[in-house]
Amino acid sequence: MAKKTKISADPASWSPETQLVHGGVLRSQFGETAEALFLTQGFVYNSAEQAEARFKNEDPGFQYSRFGNPTVSMFEERLRLLEGAEVARATATGMAAVSSAILAYLKAGDHIVAARAMFGSCRYIVETLCPRFGIAMTLIDGRDLEAWKAAIKPNTKAFFFETPANPTLDLVDIAGVAEIARKSGILTIVDNVFATPMLQRPLAHGADVVVYSATKHIDGQGRCLGGAVLCSNKFLTDHLQDYIRQTGPSLSPFNAWVMLKGLETLPLRVKAQSDTAAALADHLATLKGVSRVIYCGRADHPQAEIAKRQMTGGGQMIAFEVEGGKEAAFRLQNALKIVKISNNLGDAKSIITHPPTTTHFRIGPEARAELGITDGMLRLSVGLEAADDLAADLEAAVETARKA
Repeated sequence: MAKKTKISADPASWSPETQLVHGGVLRSQFGETAEALFLTQGFVYNSAEQAEARFKNEDPGFQYSRFGNPTVSMFEERLRLLEGAEVARATATGMAAVSSAILAYLKAGDHIVAARAMFGSCRYIVETLCPRFGIAMTLIDGRDLEAWKAAIKPNTKAFFFETPANPTLDLVDIAGVAEIARKSGILTIVDNVFATPMLQRPLAHGADVVVYSATKHIDGQGRCLGGAVLCSNKFLTDHLQDYIRQTGPSLSPFNAWVMLKGLETLPLRVKAQSDTAAALADHLATLKGVSRVIYCGRADHPQAEIAKRQMTGGGQMIAFEVEGGKEAAFRLQNALKIVKISNNLGDAKSIITHPPTTTHFRIGPEARAELGITDGMLRLSVGLEAADDLAADLEAAVETARKA
């Protein structure tokens, strides 16, 4: 334990674990220990003059919970401190965060370049929704820095990618892509949900905007939906604030309160889940019937060097392939006793998903083949159960899938 001789009153100087317990707290006149839950739609003004000043941004304070609420603000400030961003804005879901960051910035006639390895709904926004609004798009192999350079057009305004990507765990060199973008005046938007802010800080590597599905590891117990956009004050003022205010992708105060509780234990959960995931990945690699294991912390990951450079751990997600395609993958899932079948991730409970028939079903077989999502691929989100129990559960299920 490193000894500190003096502690500052500035939360920005605190360690992440301390920030996630105490950061951003706004106490009412009652001096409550836990963060207060402000379940209110609107706010009362002392006078008509104060109401006018609030709407003119001349008087600090809240106006309407669609675009500002004390509980939501506490969640935003706590996440901002952890990420090291200038500002954070919470949204109702992770996809609301992605769509807000992209659509608040781009307009008809602009062009976005995105790594093709991404969550199916993210791909829908880039590939289907953006063109409907006159925004051109190009999908590339995000692992190739030259592909980013080659895709740039005079009207290219944004780069977007996930790293690690869902579900293949492809990695994108954040610093390398951000440097290419910066030279051409392009905004870099990174979806950091798989790594979490505990294992990767995209802003520190040159990204401009970071988005999260707080539904995943930030909540961490499968309770509530939520999302967040972290960015500069300039991006907020010039683009995001009016978009959120006028279109209303708002996080409810109750969900924000739940997310605050989730942030308090995020470091402990991520470390425990990552340690177990690393052991399970190694164990899966020894089993007959498992043809491939992909884990960011393994030396055989195709981009292990990038993982070491920009991540501080391998994470909680594992992708692996079983021999026998869809039928074997289904048999494996159905044989599990502890691991649950669900399309969520980041939960305290271990969860397994078959991406070809769930999260990436709608992108079609050609796109899946291009991404390397085979019929035998499974995505495992490692929870907080005992590692030995999970290993035994997976081993028995693999054996069942192989012998059937």
